[in-house]
Amino acid sequence: MTAHMKHDQPDERNVLDHMAQGIIGKSLDRPEGLLKVSGTATYAAEYVIDGCLEGVIVTSTCARGKVTSIDKQSVMSMPGVVDVINEPRMIARPAQGTANEAPEHKVGEIHYWGQPVALVVAETIEQARDAAKNLVIEYAPALAEFNPEDVVPEPQPDGTNEGDLNQAMEGADQCVDLTFTTEGHASAAMEPHAAIAQWDGKMLTVHASLQMLNYNIAELADALKLKQSQIRLISRYVGGGFGSKLGISEEVVAASVAAMVLDRPVRVVMSRQQVFQTIMRRSETRQRVRLSAKADGTFTGIGHEAVVSNLPGEEFAEPVTQSTDFLYAGDNRIMQIAVARIHRMTAGSVRAPGEAVGMPALEAAIDELAEKLGIDPIELRLRNLPDKHPVEGTPYSSRKLAECLTQGAKSFGWKKGKRTPRSRREGEWWIGTGVASAARVHNVGEAKARVTLRDDGTALVETDMTDIGTGTYAILGQIAGEMLGLNPDAVDVQLGDTKHPRGPGSGGSWGAASIGSAVFLACEAIRKELAGRAKVKAEKLTLKDGQIGTGKFSLPLTELIGGKSISVIGHYEPGAVEKNFVASGYGAFFAEVAVNHWTGETRVRRMTGAFGFGRVLNAKTARSQCIGGMVWCIGSALTEALHFDPNDGHLVNCDLAEYHVPVHRDIPDLDVIMVEERDPVASLIQAKGIGELGMCGGAGAIANAIYNACGARMHAFPMTPDKVLSAMPD
Repeated sequence: MTAHMKHDQPDERNVLDHMAQGIIGKSLDRPEGLLKVSGTATYAAEYVIDGCLEGVIVTSTCARGKVTSIDKQSVMSMPGVVDVINEPRMIARPAQGTANEAPEHKVGEIHYWGQPVALVVAETIEQARDAAKNLVIEYAPALAEFNPEDVVPEPQPDGTNEGDLNQAMEGADQCVDLTFTTEGHASAAMEPHAAIAQWDGKMLTVHASLQMLNYNIAELADALKLKQSQIRLISRYVGGGFGSKLGISEEVVAASVAAMVLDRPVRVVMSRQQVFQTIMRRSETRQRVRLSAKADGTFTGIGHEAVVSNLPGEEFAEPVTQSTDFLYAGDNRIMQIAVARIHRMTAGSVRAPGEAVGMPALEAAIDELAEKLGIDPIELRLRNLPDKHPVEGTPYSSRKLAECLTQGAKSFGWKKGKRTPRSRREGEWWIGTGVASAARVHNVGEAKARVTLRDDGTALVETDMTDIGTGTYAILGQIAGEMLGLNPDAVDVQLGDTKHPRGPGSGGSWGAASIGSAVFLACEAIRKELAGRAKVKAEKLTLKDGQIGTGKFSLPLTELIGGKSISVIGHYEPGAVEKNFVASGYGAFFAEVAVNHWTGETRVRRMTGAFGFGRVLNAKTARSQCIGGMVWCIGSALTEALHFDPNDGHLVNCDLAEYHVPVHRDIPDLDVIMVEERDPVASLIQAKGIGELGMCGGAGAIANAIYNACGARMHAFPMTPDKVLSAMPD
């Protein structure tokens, strides 16, 4: 049986508010948590499979050109070496986008330093690694462009140009015209990319670290020229993805090709350096932000233009202006992105693509305008919140930005009034505070999940949806438990296997709202079936602790099931509400920093984030996601940057020793406020995405706090000590 719904109208029933079990929104532990912390959760590379060979990818030391020869015999006599494989099928589709969107690259062509060109397979990982280092490859290099500043960028066709921004700037009482830069970022997930492939002549089974199996199976089928029915992908646990595992990448294709060629299982695990060098990056950006305003702070114009980069032929362009488009009022508007075509690894989706780097620039510019106007920066933001989309006129589904700003300010202890830099000093440290808004577009995707109410009174939830550390196992158990009147430990959630119904995948913060709606639909259908058996209307049914009540009688759920399980596939589809409303998560960041007068070192002393993202499904996992996002804000503000050699284009800092992510001593206590709401447009369970909202703008709050502390206006992220020191007033 299938329960299908297309989300064409807002669902204002808020059904979950009327259930009896009382577990939705609670701070419940993750059911797989003990397995993870005890090291017994099996990740992609950890399956023990008899006869498994080990493969090591060999990557290009040429940034652009052609492979002219691969001397297979240079390593075949080395101990344990089984084969060197460089078949055409080894060229994986880019991780960004589906197979049909990916550009066709000719075999042997090199497009960036670090591009995989061959796979060495041996009996042990040590033997394969040694041979991979000694494989002789010759190239015919070609001229490559490495620096986006050296090429003419291509404007993208979907920009916004309303009114006359130039005239608005000229006629403004106050305005700012600023240029910001951000460096490239790596996802830097804890678990490296890994896959184990097995081929039995008819069926390919692949254990892999992937975020979106519903798309990945089509991508792999296309790369291998197989039918989807010939492939089974398994990804039960994923040690972080942050966008880097949205699509299949080279290790999955390489392991699959090798297994099919050699008729033996093959494991391929990328080294940390290969993950950095090969897997997609977040583009660096150069952003021009223009704001014009009347004396009372009313915006008359907003301009946000950005130059980003990618490989030739790639469609993805970091959507820097994505939330600027709808966040603030202003009749005269320009939003435009241009792409510089250079030869670095593919640029794609890294956590919160667009807003993660666009919001800090916008919010830092607003702080400068607030200073010019003499208006408190929170008040300036509140005065410019539109009632509907500034260009399209579309209504907002809900918006808690004002509440996030005001509640966050109260909790943080924000002091209104005139803000003067260098007003507070403790020894050699200047102390300051800053604020920034947060916004992240909300999306949903088509999702299917099978829910089975078993004859013993327990439930089973099955979907190929993944859990990348975000708490999917927990929240799906809570949704099913709430709807069916069961404790979460009576709900078995099985994820990450393409033998199950297709989920939406984990990406774009749409996973919980989408797959949660599918589980909700299935459970709602089961409740109707139970109500029919009890001869009452479904809304009269009470399910709690494995008991069923109708108002007239109460009995164990198992008696009504009658020894025969009830199974329903919930099928949720996005509908017309997506076009009829603007749906987004909102928030506000508040930061206090200390800046060293002599060294320019910045330390974040405390930080508050207030976030409105619909219904809270699990307070513990939601808070964890917010904290994780805020940690990313600190990293992007102060330390994280990809650095490329200008001579040959290779990534210089390709490990966690040199790519500086924040560590425990960099992070203070982080305060999270969840401004809960019910958004009937967002999903059938009134939830919005949270995973990415927590890092959309926080770096701007830190930039504003640095200025308030020491007087250094920062326009280049990350704000490293040398930059801060040089920007300090004499």
